[in-house]
Amino acid sequence: MRKISMREAINEAMHIAFHSDPNVFTMGEDIAVYGGQLRCSYGLVENFGSNRVRDTPISEMAIVGAGVGAALHGKRPIVELSYSDFIGTSFDQILNQAAKIRYMYGGSVNIPLVIRTQGGAGLGNGAQHSQSLEAILAHIPGIRVVMPSNAYDAKGLLLRAIRDNNPVVFYEHKALYKQKCEVPEEPYEIDYTSDVKREGEDLTIVTYSAMVNRSLKAAEELEKEGISVEVVDIRTLEPLDIDPVITSVKKTGRALVVHEACKKGGFGAEIVAQIQEQAFFDLKSEIVRIGAPNVPVPFAVNLEKMYVPEVSLIVDTVRKMMKGN
Repeated sequence: MRKISMREAINEAMHIAFHSDPNVFTMGEDIAVYGGQLRCSYGLVENFGSNRVRDTPISEMAIVGAGVGAALHGKRPIVELSYSDFIGTSFDQILNQAAKIRYMYGGSVNIPLVIRTQGGAGLGNGAQHSQSLEAILAHIPGIRVVMPSNAYDAKGLLLRAIRDNNPVVFYEHKALYKQKCEVPEEPYEIDYTSDVKREGEDLTIVTYSAMVNRSLKAAEELEKEGISVEVVDIRTLEPLDIDPVITSVKKTGRALVVHEACKKGGFGAEIVAQIQEQAFFDLKSEIVRIGAPNVPVPFAVNLEKMYVPEVSLIVDTVRKMMKGN
């Protein structure tokens, strides 16, 4: 099977959606002629025209607000915010409008809105362009939060999100855009489910987005030492498919939760709480979290490298958890 990058997979998913439904359109800053700040929208305006691929002013408030209005009128907008850090300027549209309208009208209206954005550190974009803010979004009832870790999942999850009648924040990690894996050419959808990326017997790592790949590399290193690690990619924070996580932890008896966002107040705390509530008596050791320190993302290369959890940190943490067991 061919291998394509996550950027190519996202672009392919949008082309498929545009071809299959005339109500699908996209808008954002420089997404038409330039192909988007994220470079995922190339070829759309040439194939579908400027009415369905619209450049906008530099106003996230206007972009999301227009998306909410279009969704209420039966369109399926995909709006692009260049960086998730800018969600704050459109928070009223997300928090008080997109997330609430379907509920307040008793399900009589749909909000099929997809907000594509990027986050994460590691590429030297500085404190205001590198944050992982997914926990804030996942705390808002009424919004889906999707975070793919590879090209295959990105294509299937984006097609699922575009056809969802609820608002979806599709959160892409900037460090994953160039990474390739096998992706079918034909259309397919992936449900909002967790996925066991690697099976193991001794310990479960629960993770998502860019930390999935680092966890898999850590598992490979630990295998050489005779430690068998299972890696569960939750893929969507909301809805959270916790059953595969609980099944895995009950099998291994140990759980390590890994994410790039700040450890304090991060989504990992929710995962830990649910494991503790549903699998407490199956645990052989305490549940451990790995996350970034509670500081803004550094710009300096050496400091940013220290900020993002490394494979070596995951490996060392697993070793400590396995000691004496």
